[in-house]
Amino acid sequence: MFTVWLKALRINQWTKNAVVFAAWFFAVADASQAAMARGWRPFVLVCAMAASFCLVSSAFYLLNDVSDYEADRLHPVKRFRPIAADLINKIDAVRVALALFALGLAFPCYLVFRHPDRTWGFAVILIYTVLQCLYSGLLKRLPYVDVFVIAAGFVLRAVAGAAAMAVRISPWLLGCAFALSLFLALCKRRHEKITAATSRSALEGYHPAVLNVLIGLSALSTLAVYVCYTLAADTVARFGTRGLAFTGIFVALGLARYLFLVYSRGDVGRPERVLLTDRLLWLVLAGYGLTALGAVLAIRL
Repeated sequence: MFTVWLKALRINQWTKNAVVFAAWFFAVADASQAAMARGWRPFVLVCAMAASFCLVSSAFYLLNDVSDYEADRLHPVKRFRPIAADLINKIDAVRVALALFALGLAFPCYLVFRHPDRTWGFAVILIYTVLQCLYSGLLKRLPYVDVFVIAAGFVLRAVAGAAAMAVRISPWLLGCAFALSLFLALCKRRHEKITAATSRSALEGYHPAVLNVLIGLSALSTLAVYVCYTLAADTVARFGTRGLAFTGIFVALGLARYLFLVYSRGDVGRPERVLLTDRLLWLVLAGYGLTALGAVLAIRL
């Protein structure tokens, strides 16, 4: 039964909450903010914030599965989810979801209590919770609106990570997070449109040609915004190098690889699974990390 609950909580999708670490990752190398980001305390705060998002998101996964019970039973993959397969009682799922909400909001409340100047940490996760309630109740049924809500959720995660440490996160990075998450959400909708068009009411409003155009535009926007971030005067001043621009090569390669999977009929219905299993994407991520590290260290030595 334990493994059934783990599946229902979708812990494999907790990888989405890695966005919370974005502010920490860039602040550590930022000379103007390094003092606030380095050491074990800031890292623990960011980990705790990421854990809060994991608990809250799992609570919504349970509530969504209860809400979509009938639709999921018609889906070729979702019908095997524990709630759709009647392995977990819907009432028990709601009870566990409420408990997860309470646990998920515990750290942001503690953060405000200990650091009154970091109220944004609590405010952002509260906004995220309200947004997810609206999504579950109405917005997920509206074509195109639903993917923009998903993208907004990733931006809130990035802001929450910065708020936990009281560091600044570049608007360029927030724009990049929005464009990238919009790209992934659109790719997922395209896959669902092909494989299970009746699984979501919103899918009826998606036109295949429009989806393809939006996927291309969101991919280009992700790359353009990221490159603009690396070349911005503020970024160069904070990191002391233009070398970060070379990491844009790996962003382009990652987007190209994902587009190949999308249009070669790969299983992109679960982006988190693709990121965890595709070896070429892992190589791209490793290349990105090493290039970013090399660019920062080169100026320090």
